Amino acid sequence: MQMGDGMLKKNDLMELSIEDMSASGEGIGRYEGMTFFVKDALIGDTVRARVTKLKKSYGYARMEELLVPSGQRVSPRCALHRRCGGCQIQAMDYEAQLAYKQNKVCGNLIRIGGFSEELVDEVMLPIVGMEEPYRYRNKAQFPVGRDGEGRIIAGFYASRTHQIIPVTDCMLGVAQNREILDCVLAYMEENHIEPYDEKTGKGLVRHVLIRYGFSTNELMVCVVINEERLPASERLIERLCGIAGMTSIAVNQNTKNTNVILGDVTKTIWGQAYITDYIHLRSCETGTFVPTGEAIAYHISPQSFYQVNPIQTEKLYSLALDYAGLTGTETVWDLYCGIGTISLFLAQKAGKVYGVEVVPQAIMDARSNAKLNGITNAEFFVGRAEDVLPEFYEREVGGTVDVPPQTLKQAACWDGTADAGQTMEAEKDAKGQQSDLRHPDVIVVDPPRKGCDERCLETMLKMQPTRIVYVSCDSATLARDLRILCDGGYEVRKVRAVDQFGHTVHVECVIMMQYCGKEKKR
Repeated sequence: MQMGDGMLKKNDLMELSIEDMSASGEGIGRYEGMTFFVKDALIGDTVRARVTKLKKSYGYARMEELLVPSGQRVSPRCALHRRCGGCQIQAMDYEAQLAYKQNKVCGNLIRIGGFSEELVDEVMLPIVGMEEPYRYRNKAQFPVGRDGEGRIIAGFYASRTHQIIPVTDCMLGVAQNREILDCVLAYMEENHIEPYDEKTGKGLVRHVLIRYGFSTNELMVCVVINEERLPASERLIERLCGIAGMTSIAVNQNTKNTNVILGDVTKTIWGQAYITDYIHLRSCETGTFVPTGEAIAYHISPQSFYQVNPIQTEKLYSLALDYAGLTGTETVWDLYCGIGTISLFLAQKAGKVYGVEVVPQAIMDARSNAKLNGITNAEFFVGRAEDVLPEFYEREVGGTVDVPPQTLKQAACWDGTADAGQTMEAEKDAKGQQSDLRHPDVIVVDPPRKGCDERCLETMLKMQPTRIVYVSCDSATLARDLRILCDGGYEVRKVRAVDQFGHTVHVECVIMMQYCGKEKKR
């Protein structure tokens, strides 16, 4: 073992037994009193690792040799899984993956949320895993560039870099991705279309976005470009139209020096501006999640937020609906509603649903999806949840809520076609629902990874809904927010993790909370 003068240094080799795994998927081992995080190492592995970074009491290392494999190890389907940043734990047995994610959620609730182990054991239900943890993603975004030999490639970024690893057939994505990328790359080569270069800002094609409807087999391709026009687009269209299920081909303009993939302008150059998919309601009573036969249809555009794992999404949203405990008369707020995926599920069982989302296009999609499904008891507002919700609650006139004029305008004139009379009618209707708006029966939140804004949480506590259903993609911020809500008088009744992202360290959760008053909370 290479140790220098008895002091551990960068690039030294050491032998480690991996005893634990971090939240980001690194194996954890200890050497001479220091904790080391080792990428690609699993619990139970014995590895020879090279030190890459040293801190005062911990460090990072790269696995050079697997000496004794863990019993959790399996042969990954993708030979590039260690280089690609997409699958952090593909070498781990799937049942072990589920156990790791369950423990991750429990650990965050205890460590960050301050909940007792006894309570967590009581409310934590078994994680909902996948029947098939491959080929589950309905969306893929492939950066395009050149390799070291000058060939045009598409793939994914290596972990913590912007170096493209050539991958046209990701094992998590649908098989059609490869066929589509082959068409795009061949078109670029034949027509001398340059890929975008992040360093120079030159070149045309930045990304290829692909969406697939699992229920309809419809395909969408959106080419993200650095200019306003895609040359010889008819030649690309001809190639892509030979693929079964092709429904929508679009070009998105992104001329900014940014890591954000999509720009503001998208033009459909062939077919429809959207694809259609369905989310089916499943029964939660037996734990087998059998489809009930009920389903909601969604139109999905290139900019739409839509869960990437449709089969697991059906289980997740069915659990959320079950936890809401709706009987047909309740008023529900759905915060961070996106294109209305959860809102429309709730609207089937609720009296009235109000959805809030900051992205205007998403709200347009939500209203369109409500119309598509004949749902009339769902209303959607554009704005940040931390702005819209307090405005509805706090602006009072004579003891009633003064609904913000701008919000009303957005409600009635979202497509720019409603007149002033319609806006007044919307105001009248909104004021007729003031008591329900201020004191809903249920609030559902599905925030981004950063969790809920503090102002939003404060307003939820003022509203005191009977139940709060929290859908989370980050159990750390979830635990933080649950502590705030529990300190405000709520009690955690059910927690269930749902594996939306097989072979990655990410996990989705759905939580049901009941109001009990500060004096009774656990």
